[in-house]
Amino acid sequence: MATRHQARTAVVGLLYAYDLGNENISKYADKILEEDKIRNRQREFSHKLFQGTIDNLLTIDREIQKHLKGWNYQSIGKVEKSIMRLATYEIMIEGVDKRIIINEAIELSKTLADDKSPKFINAILDAIGKDESANIEKPKEVEVPKEKPTI
Repeated sequence: MATRHQARTAVVGLLYAYDLGNENISKYADKILEEDKIRNRQREFSHKLFQGTIDNLLTIDREIQKHLKGWNYQSIGKVEKSIMRLATYEIMIEGVDKRIIINEAIELSKTLADDKSPKFINAILDAIGKDESANIEKPKEVEVPKEKPTI
């Protein structure tokens, strides 16, 4: 069974393909995940991460850009962007502990990106994690009364 790290690695690949202009990559996601032996719960997890990142891409990119000090967003490598987008989604929207996600992003960058990427990604994600305005709350479930209230 695949680990969450392997699932995230596959999602970074899907996000990378999407960023290269393959906007229909989601049609092939199951095949790609199967090739990576990502099945069952980890496949559901991967789909959720990929679709959630894509659905919130404008917000995520805006947040990343907000924390770039002296960097042009367009000059950042596509692999690095994919890693930061996924991590930003998990921190901002899913509300996963930022320390876990930043560590995971650093590990992904060590294997998928160049030698300077882990430090750069760490700095950007740390700034996002510390920015209270960056947290987008998921809508809370509202309890629906079983009976109509009497007036």
